[in-house]
Amino acid sequence: MTRSLCVTSADGQTGRLVVELLLTDETFSNKLDKVCCLTLHPSKCEDLKELGAEIIPHNPGDHEGLVTALKNTGADTIFLIPPAHKHKVKLAEEMLHATHQAQIKNTILLSAAACEFADAKKQPHLHDFIKIEGNTLAMRYLPDTEAGLSQCVIRAGFYTENLLLYNKDAQKNGKLRLPIGETHSFAPVALGDIAQVAAHIVTSEGPQGLDDRYRGQLVVVTGPMMVNGPELAESATEAGLNLQFADISEHEAKQLLDADTDVDDSEKQYLLEYYSLVREGKTNYVSTLAFNAITGGPPILPIEFFKTYDAEFKSKKRKMRK
Repeated sequence: MTRSLCVTSADGQTGRLVVELLLTDETFSNKLDKVCCLTLHPSKCEDLKELGAEIIPHNPGDHEGLVTALKNTGADTIFLIPPAHKHKVKLAEEMLHATHQAQIKNTILLSAAACEFADAKKQPHLHDFIKIEGNTLAMRYLPDTEAGLSQCVIRAGFYTENLLLYNKDAQKNGKLRLPIGETHSFAPVALGDIAQVAAHIVTSEGPQGLDDRYRGQLVVVTGPMMVNGPELAESATEAGLNLQFADISEHEAKQLLDADTDVDDSEKQYLLEYYSLVREGKTNYVSTLAFNAITGGPPILPIEFFKTYDAEFKSKKRKMRK
């Protein structure tokens, strides 16, 4: 039986990569009848349309229109990715209500690892994921709907690709400057690894919707290696880069992020809050058992990331590989 899938926030980095993987890898594409992309920015999804995805505009506040759009897709599964937006919780809640009324049986939510350690006052954007998780899980026993009967929550760790936001600064100064201190660690995970986990889960099948191995699971996925700042720079060095680590203040970190106009303000705040969790010692763990069980292989190490993106971090004065 093939599946009809709706992916929300498909214009974001996670949604885009998941949709690309689903449509181009026969491991997953053969299990799908249709992939629909719900997005706040349809113009940013033209490439996904060319791959075969159906693009559906998400107009905030138009609840009836959203329910109708979801029903018209015929989707039996939704991969709910909260958007990088200042009204993230409200938009996610809108999507959940529409999922409920559209009777979409299988719901997979992308959440954030370490959100359970976030303080509502000090790390409000991270703490928002707890609210969204709660609203998602509460759908399970709502009356008169099949929505929520088959659920899975994926908590994704800090994306290693976020380090690319600092590549220009690294090229200029030869340093990886992050506000994480020099003592505590975190385990960055490759975006592609999260996409792999998501693709396996959303295309899985079981007697009650999703495969019983995943249905009802809280899947936490981090990278395979805990690193503090100096150790992260050491991984870069082992990959052939001449980078040192420098601890900076949160104010300096915000200035660096503000220099990148493509990053949404809510995403900047998420990053700064995550760094504060690192400084507090609340990210000193790895969680890879689920990844190994789901994909059958190990996640990507930091050194592999730096080898892949070495040209992004090398000084422009050097000759870069083509």
